[in-house]
Amino acid sequence: MKSQTKKSLKFSVTIAVITFVLAAIFAVISESVLSNVVWILGLFIVFIIVFVGVVFDMLGIAATSATEKPFHAMAAEKVNGAKEAVNITRNADKFASFCNDVIGDISGVVSGTASATVVLQIAHIFGEGDGSSLQIVLSVVLTSLVAALTVGGKAIGKFAAINFSTDLIFFAGKIIAFIEKNFKISIFPKEDKKTNR
Repeated sequence: MKSQTKKSLKFSVTIAVITFVLAAIFAVISESVLSNVVWILGLFIVFIIVFVGVVFDMLGIAATSATEKPFHAMAAEKVNGAKEAVNITRNADKFASFCNDVIGDISGVVSGTASATVVLQIAHIFGEGDGSSLQIVLSVVLTSLVAALTVGGKAIGKFAAINFSTDLIFFAGKIIAFIEKNFKISIFPKEDKKTNR
């Protein structure tokens, strides 16, 4: 029990540090990019950030819904991505935590910050300063739109994740296989030999 608690604490600290670093990186990139583009492109970037959050939320839920069995035959035949799909299902809690909590939450925070930057750009086009009625209206409208797209997108994503979990995890497995092969990055520990579900 103590080793399990230590592993859990270690993972929690690791994921917190990763979140801090990624959040800082994404915030700096989004701010620097958005400050140098026209507002319509900035709005498009905001929607891309929302889309990324929705996709990762869907993958996280799919990982907790999927089972190993469909991938074992494919892994035995050396099908690309099958072994990685098995690893995803075996590490579903960690994979879901990364997708839902790290990427999903960072996307939510960054999309909010990016929205505020776009609102300021539009307000300045009309010669309105900070705190103007136009800025307040734009802020409310854009914040509401981003929230609606996020919640609506995640609702659709949850349906897809539950009903098409095998296809989604197999796709994620292929992406991980590509990353591991071409960038020599190990996503999952090689010694992971848990019993099948």
